[in-house]
Amino acid sequence: MRIIASFRQLTRLNSPRFKSAGVLTFLTMRRPVLIVIDMVNDFLEKWLPAPKQQLVRSINDLVGLMRQHGHPIIWVRQEFESDLSDAFPEMRTKGIRITIKGTSGCQIAADLAVASSDPVLIKKRYSAFYQTELDQLLRRLRPDAIILAGINTHACIRVTAIDAYQRDWETIVAADCVGSYDREHHDISMKYMKDKIAAIMSNQEILTALEAN
Repeated sequence: MRIIASFRQLTRLNSPRFKSAGVLTFLTMRRPVLIVIDMVNDFLEKWLPAPKQQLVRSINDLVGLMRQHGHPIIWVRQEFESDLSDAFPEMRTKGIRITIKGTSGCQIAADLAVASSDPVLIKKRYSAFYQTELDQLLRRLRPDAIILAGINTHACIRVTAIDAYQRDWETIVAADCVGSYDREHHDISMKYMKDKIAAIMSNQEILTALEAN
């Protein structure tokens, strides 16, 4: 694999539209990009086997759909230096060592369908945009929608969705493909984002939108 570091348009005329969850009228996706965030060993090892396997399976299903339709997938993973010099302040203060460079913990789980040609970005904070090459990569790809998947919903997914919204990207959170160790905050974050920051769509709804072209 290669490692390299809104809804304001919903009123555009003459654009095919897709009804999501009976609420949001969403533009049909012609050039979406899937961004999968922080599906790394250190985070996933804390999950119970059944929900972990379901999440991995759902993400792999969505990755397969994107590949079948010729759309790009970007993987994003957290990684810090061993001395924690680039880590969160809390990590430095408390000596929390997680997703450390050179360890298996910062690597994307082996059972995820990462292709050697997929870009992989390394991030240092919650947002996949913060001090990474995601902005430049998206400018080159010129997607008409960003689909977010991965963990954790209340942190990296939510903050990335907000940053995407602030950049005027049409943003989708793949409901079957996000999760958190904290169910309460997962639910709160999904409610917060729904039809404001992002469309919330199942894999089936995303497939329907892809096949509408």
